Amino acid sequence: MPGYHPSDFEKKWQAHWLNHKTFRAANPGQPGADRPKYYVLDMFPYPSGAGLHVGHPLGYIASDIVARYKRHMGYNVLHPMGFDSFGLPAEQYAIQTGQHPENTTRDNIARYTEQLQSLGFSYDWDREVRTSNADYYRWTQWIFLQLFNSWYDLDANRARSLKELTDAFGAGGSAAVRAAGDDADRAVFTAGQWQMFTEHQRLETVAPYRLAYQTETYVNWCPALGTVLSNDEVKDGVSERGGYPVERRLMAQWMLRITAFADRLLRGLDQLDWPDAVKEMQRNWIGRSEGAEVRFALEYRPTDALTVFTTRPDTLFGVSYLAVAPEFDGLDALCTDEYRDAVAQYVYAAKNRSERDRQADVKTISGQFTGAYATHPFTGARVPVWVADYVLAGYGTGVVMAVPAHDTRDYAFARHFELPIVPVIEGYDSALNEAYTEKSGRVFNSGFLDGLEVKHAITAAIAELEKTGQGAGRINFRLRDAIFGRQRYWGEPLPIYYAADGTARGIAEKDLPLTLPEIDEYKPTQDGNPPLGRATDWKYEKNGAHFPFELSTMPGWAGSSWYYLRYMDPSNPNRFVSEEAEKYWGEVDFYLGGAEHATGHLLYSRFWYLFLKDLGLVTGEEPFRKLLNQGMILGRSSIVYRVNVMWGLGLDSIDNSIARSLFISRDFKERLVKGGMESLEGKRIIGFLEHEQVRLETEEFSEQSVELIHAIDVSTDISEIKVDVSRVDNDVLDINGIRQWRDEFNNAEFLLEPDGRFLCGAEVEKMSKSKHNVVTPDDLVEKSGADALRCYEMFLGPLEQYKPWNTSGLSGVSTFLRRFWRLFHPEDGDFALTEEAATPAELKILHGTIKKVRDDVERLSFNTVVSALMIATNELSALNCHKRAVLAPLVIVLEPYAPHLAEELWAKLGHAPGTVSTAPWPAVEEKYLVADEVTYPLAVNGKVRSEMVFAATATAPEIEEVVRASDFLAKYAEGKAAKKIIVVPGRMVNVVV
Repeated sequence: MPGYHPSDFEKKWQAHWLNHKTFRAANPGQPGADRPKYYVLDMFPYPSGAGLHVGHPLGYIASDIVARYKRHMGYNVLHPMGFDSFGLPAEQYAIQTGQHPENTTRDNIARYTEQLQSLGFSYDWDREVRTSNADYYRWTQWIFLQLFNSWYDLDANRARSLKELTDAFGAGGSAAVRAAGDDADRAVFTAGQWQMFTEHQRLETVAPYRLAYQTETYVNWCPALGTVLSNDEVKDGVSERGGYPVERRLMAQWMLRITAFADRLLRGLDQLDWPDAVKEMQRNWIGRSEGAEVRFALEYRPTDALTVFTTRPDTLFGVSYLAVAPEFDGLDALCTDEYRDAVAQYVYAAKNRSERDRQADVKTISGQFTGAYATHPFTGARVPVWVADYVLAGYGTGVVMAVPAHDTRDYAFARHFELPIVPVIEGYDSALNEAYTEKSGRVFNSGFLDGLEVKHAITAAIAELEKTGQGAGRINFRLRDAIFGRQRYWGEPLPIYYAADGTARGIAEKDLPLTLPEIDEYKPTQDGNPPLGRATDWKYEKNGAHFPFELSTMPGWAGSSWYYLRYMDPSNPNRFVSEEAEKYWGEVDFYLGGAEHATGHLLYSRFWYLFLKDLGLVTGEEPFRKLLNQGMILGRSSIVYRVNVMWGLGLDSIDNSIARSLFISRDFKERLVKGGMESLEGKRIIGFLEHEQVRLETEEFSEQSVELIHAIDVSTDISEIKVDVSRVDNDVLDINGIRQWRDEFNNAEFLLEPDGRFLCGAEVEKMSKSKHNVVTPDDLVEKSGADALRCYEMFLGPLEQYKPWNTSGLSGVSTFLRRFWRLFHPEDGDFALTEEAATPAELKILHGTIKKVRDDVERLSFNTVVSALMIATNELSALNCHKRAVLAPLVIVLEPYAPHLAEELWAKLGHAPGTVSTAPWPAVEEKYLVADEVTYPLAVNGKVRSEMVFAATATAPEIEEVVRASDFLAKYAEGKAAKKIIVVPGRMVNVVV
């Protein structure tokens, strides 16, 4: 059948690409590796059981356009795809169904792969990786062992091996090194003492220096899920998945010392071509602060002190209380007997709120006095000590010095509990009922600091603290070490075992991978151990002895922190990536994904990369050179309107399922609300209700009276119900389809519009199964083709913006592709191009389009390219152009957006099948873009009144002469003489009168 039918050839080309490995990237030593490289990467998807909806491919389409364009520009392009296949959702599904997570994950990946391939993405599928495959997570475990066996040298400002640390201990004891971490956790010893240590003592001594270490820390513990959750997995005190309660609990956890890299992570942002918003999120998350640590000696125990980190030592004289976090270590010992029970009750209530919730909730003010007092370091005054949940254990020291006059949360707390508010910076006004938080002004009420500007007062206060031994200047970071353990099954086992002396040790590299054992259930054990505690005989054999493995697994972000490196050399059995491949591919040139990963994946990946660089295993400076965040495609929910009716049977309500539901159309509802029950619409509703009343009396309750409560205001008692958007076409409900969708609609009555349609309301919101507004690409591809879907998603608007989905808009793009097809198949007939020479007008369209598309793709303006291609197609159609010289180059220009159509036409042009993707980008001949004539708007005193056409080469004096000689002044200047004529070359003419 003649005409454009993508189903005739799209599957054919997808199979061709797979079978011929069309998009295989060349590694060093392979044909094609002599070309410049370009690495295009999509953020690792998690393969959920729901598959893709139309919002998911948005970024994939954009990255594919870049990859295809770069191939045309002569690059060896690496464009891979894989799956972040470990994680909590698969495990929870396994708990519910009893299926092994590996089976459901494999099925989900198969579904994802099928959908991705149906959209024609130019991935090198030979490089696919899955984090849950043992040959992949072997290297994740290997990297963990490198972290476990490394420390961070502050003098060298890099990670180094533990061998170098122990050598330094042997030469100079603990004083020989300055290492990242908490010195309070570390022993002090001489070189001689180190030489006398046993192996056990040495391991215990080294443990607090490791970059992967164990410690007790507060975590988000979800009893129902039986695991620790990250902050991102907790919302409003419950788990994001399942909505189960989450509590803060002190637990022994594996940690990664990301804080050692904080300053480098911060400075490295300046080198990156990333969105400013993402870089700013990372800067805030890392949170570098310059200030001072201040000791407040405890009144009843002067040898002990509460240490505070503050960025405002200039306000020390304004301190009216100290506040400690509910998780503060030693809080119980801090309390007096009188307040110990009250503090315990407060802490119990506060510990179940996540740190994120506590930071965000500025309205809830709570706290409890501990009974303790500290001594002010400058004045010697008594300072009461409170516990308050707005103080976070993870920031600074877990103690804040409260200066209510100059801090918003301190001010609210002091007002609430009637504590003193002492201003010390000029600018505070008690009448405003708010803190003065500006870091400017002169200091007063502050002893030796009086009269100093803030910045000078900060310096003077720090100097005095250091002079008296009550504090010192410090640089602090908000960033905390990353919790690395998860108490669940479906994740990478930590390659750690526990020796007979209880010390944690790494397994030998030759024994990797440590694979997940089979277990009978995926829940925690009855005694509270993680699911791996169910494994039988899961022990490490060494020298004939057997030792227990660590029972925690790695978090989901472990495998995704380095996957971009494995893509470079995915089948290497001897190294996580070969030196040659890593050096060749280097950094990712273009990385595309969601901004929600700014302080998770993107930060952890940078951390791992810097660590691997310190070990000499990677050669770049950063993993991702350029980053772009795609916006979200929002769903368009369809709404039907149900009239809520209360029926009565005597005094007893009857089951609402007995009465039929009544739904009214969108415009029907609007008229009803406006006109009330006296309107035509109201009368139609009353007619239905009376008929239903008779039916109920005769069919269901023949011996009793069914009453309609007429007092109900039907015009306002209307419920909005969201329905499956696949049963709606251009806001018109498929009533037969909706009856089959759910029982509620099966016997319902639908009151229609006068033209017989039932119109739905609409709401734009996030795509979600619960809102029934998910649109999958499968049906759209089958109906309109993958090329149409690709072009339409790009046409919706700038990639970075949020955009509403409207399936009906797809028809416009389909029309464009059909018109493009007809340039090669006049009147939808056979393929027929002429060999005639192109006219100047046709060449202008051709080269203007080549340049426009090239420039827009380079600046990642994907939506404007579709517009340009549409315009060119329409203009060439109007010229009835069917010339090979014009149309053949346009096939290459179209290819990144509509690759299937381009392949089909390229083959018909006589080229080898599957070769359009590497055809050189057509050269732009600028001579065809020079305009012969320019239309100038003519204005009088700035107001455009007419226009004139001039030769493009006309000079300003020539243009002025023609304007003066024309009748323009007589017509539009009201007989006034021209004071001057201003000619803006190529733009406009303005006559000043």
